[in-house]
Amino acid sequence: MKQRILTGITTTGSPHLGNYVGAIRPAIAASRSDAVESFYFLADYHALVKCQDPLRIQSSTLEIAATWLALGLDPAKTYFYRQSDIPEIPELTWLLSCVAGKGLLNRAHAYKASVDANVAESKDPDAGISMGLFNYPVLMAADILAFNAHQVPVGRDQI
Repeated sequence: MKQRILTGITTTGSPHLGNYVGAIRPAIAASRSDAVESFYFLADYHALVKCQDPLRIQSSTLEIAATWLALGLDPAKTYFYRQSDIPEIPELTWLLSCVAGKGLLNRAHAYKASVDANVAESKDPDAGISMGLFNYPVLMAADILAFNAHQVPVGRDQI
């Protein structure tokens, strides 16, 4: 059985060196192996947590897709897709949300960091925090489970 590798890049800005070193270069190298089935995506649903400007997300999506392809991603050897083109991902996110414990999500690093920052600034702990941020780990789980991924290379900020 082939190893399934899945990784995505959030479409909130221009591709940068961190994307290349942390995701694109190792992903393209892995996709060249006959023992690997590669799933690489443009994380436009994830982008909505940080950016509500549809033109910026669209532009970023095109830039990041072009970067993957320019750096050697072979679409014939990989599954390369835009997250929002897979309707099963938000559906699975909803199903997982119905069984995910709130206490567990309260401990998610991005949500917790935002709450801590608000408290440090003497603000309401939930000021400016969206359900998208709170539920972000559930969307991540849906991304992974939808394709039954074995490996999910991530950046240091996701560990």
